[in-house]
Amino acid sequence: MSRGFVKEEDQEEAPFIPPRAALPAGVNNYVTPVGFQKLKQEKEELEKEWAGREKSSDKDRRIARAVVDGKLSLLNERINSARILDPSEQPPGEVRFGAHVKIRDQKSKKLQEFQIVGVDEANIKDQKIAFVAPIAKAITGKKVGEVAEFKLGAEIRHLDILEISYK
Repeated sequence: MSRGFVKEEDQEEAPFIPPRAALPAGVNNYVTPVGFQKLKQEKEELEKEWAGREKSSDKDRRIARAVVDGKLSLLNERINSARILDPSEQPPGEVRFGAHVKIRDQKSKKLQEFQIVGVDEANIKDQKIAFVAPIAKAITGKKVGEVAEFKLGAEIRHLDILEISYK
């Protein structure tokens, strides 16, 4: 049936499903064991939310289920493509995925501490940055005492690697 013969109030727009954190094409979806558990927990919560939509009206239920279905689809893609890297198996003296790192900008003397994690785990409030972030790329492979060059716009910053740990 043509949409021209459908009542205007019956027409539903496709719901907006927020995208997941960006993962560049061709890049492995690395996650820590903790990050993988969080993805699985998120899936369980979405499945519960989906099942809990039975009591709402037809239109509301359809829209809510479409959103949850879309989120579950994106989440399942991430779970299925996840490659778990255990930080405890990384070389202890070198910055790699999962490392907790303390660095200092040589010019400003500003200290920064963070952990390098998967894109879905990254959260600046928790001091976790994605392994695809420019600063993570700049320091990966460095050892304590080495200097990493980090390009920020036209400026090049020199970062001292002060500490590396895999907690």
